[in-house]
Amino acid sequence: MRIAMIGGGYVGLVSGACFAEFGSDVVVVEADPAKLEMLREGHIPIYEPGLEKIVDGNVAAGRLSFTDDLGASLDDVDAVFIAVGTPSRRGGGHADLTYVYEAARQIARAAKSDLVVVTKSTVPVGTGREVARILAEERPDRTFSVASNPEFLREGDAIGDFMRPDRVIIGIDRTDHAAGVRAEEVMRALYRPLYRIETPVVITDLETAELTKYAANAFLAMKITFINEMADICEKVGANVHDVAKGMGLDQRIGKYFLHPGPGYGGSCFPKDTRALTAIGEDAGAPSQLVAATVAVNEARKKAMAERIIAEAGGDVSGKVIGILGLTFKPQTDDMREASSLPILARLKDAGAVLQAYDPQGMNAARSLLPAEVIYAPDALTAITGADVLVVLTEWSEFRALSPSRLRDLMRGKIIADLRNIWDPAEMREAGFDYRSIGRP
Repeated sequence: MRIAMIGGGYVGLVSGACFAEFGSDVVVVEADPAKLEMLREGHIPIYEPGLEKIVDGNVAAGRLSFTDDLGASLDDVDAVFIAVGTPSRRGGGHADLTYVYEAARQIARAAKSDLVVVTKSTVPVGTGREVARILAEERPDRTFSVASNPEFLREGDAIGDFMRPDRVIIGIDRTDHAAGVRAEEVMRALYRPLYRIETPVVITDLETAELTKYAANAFLAMKITFINEMADICEKVGANVHDVAKGMGLDQRIGKYFLHPGPGYGGSCFPKDTRALTAIGEDAGAPSQLVAATVAVNEARKKAMAERIIAEAGGDVSGKVIGILGLTFKPQTDDMREASSLPILARLKDAGAVLQAYDPQGMNAARSLLPAEVIYAPDALTAITGADVLVVLTEWSEFRALSPSRLRDLMRGKIIADLRNIWDPAEMREAGFDYRSIGRP
C-alpha cells in the first residue's frame, strides 16, 4: 500500500511512521519549512517515546519520506490522510476546521486520479460530509471515496496505541456505493496487520465515527473529573481516594483506568474535545449538560489548586521560594497545552512567589507560556534546593525516586503540596514534612 499523510504534526507523524512500520510506503506532506527541514535531517520535532527509532528505521528502509510537494505525493497512492490541526476557535468551543477544508481543496486540485480521502484529524460530526462536498465541487471529473478514521493516541504511549490498539474505528461514506466499497477495501488493507492480533475493527458511517472519538474522550475526561470531586469529599470526611478508586475500578463496568486524582486534566485532546462536543450538542439541539459541567469543573479545579497551595503555605507566598516539579500536562511528553501548571504558576507569580521549576521534557515549550520570572532549573534537585514550599504538578518517574531525607536536606521549608500523590504520606510525615496530597488523610 502507498499513502500520503497531510500534516507532519503529532497525529500525522505518529500515524505515518506506524503505517510505514506495518509495511506501507508513506510520504508525509509538511508545509512548515522549519519542521520539514527537521524531519528530513532526522530530527523529531516532538517528544514521544519510541517514535524516533521507528521514523529512523523506516526512512532507512525507504518506506517513509517527507515532502512539501503535495502533487508529487499523490502519485499512485491508495489513500491520502488529512492529519492537520483542529484547534478550538476563539470565542467558543467549536473546532476550527480551516486547515481540514483547505487540505481537502488542495487534494482535489492536485489529484491525478480517483482517490480515497481519509480524515485522521479529530473533527466534529458533519466534517466528512463537507469534505466530500468540497472534493466534488473542486473536481467534478474525479470520484473521491471519503472515510473517517479517528485516532486514539495517548501522548507518551502513542506507538503502542497505534500498533496494538483497543479498536480501530472506520467511518465510510456510502453515498456512492462503489466509492464506499473502494474506501472500505483500502482501509481494511491498511490495517490488515492488526487482524493477526484480532484487533476489533468497527466499520460504520461517517457521523458515527466522528462522534465516537469525541464521546470516548469526553467520557474519560468525566472519569478524571469525577474522581477529583471524590478526592475533595475524601478530604472532608477522612476517606482515602486511592482506596475509593480501587473499590470502584474493580467493578468491570467501571474499570480502573483514569481514576487517578490530580490538579485537573489538560493536553491537546481532552480540553479541546470536551468543548467541541459541548458545542456539537448545542448546535444539534441536544446539549450535553454532563460534558459542559465537566469542562467547568475542570477549569475551576486548576484555579482552586493555586489557592490551595497558597493556603497550605500559610496564606502568603510573597517572597517565598516555591520549587515546582513537573510542568507538562502528563509525564512522557513535552506537551504544555492546557497544562495545569499554566494557571497555577501564573497565580503563584501574581501572589509574589519566587518560582524555580524543572521538567524533564517540557521546559523549552514552557518558556513562552509561563511568566517570564520563572527560574528553570537544570535538574530536579536544583529546583528543590532552598525551597520554602515544594509542589508536584507532573508525576514523572524520576520524581518518585527522590527520598524524603534528600528532600529534607535540600529544602529550606517543610511544606509539600503533592498534587499527584507520588509519595507516601506516612513516610513524609516521619521525615518531618507538612505534607499534603490529594484525597488522602
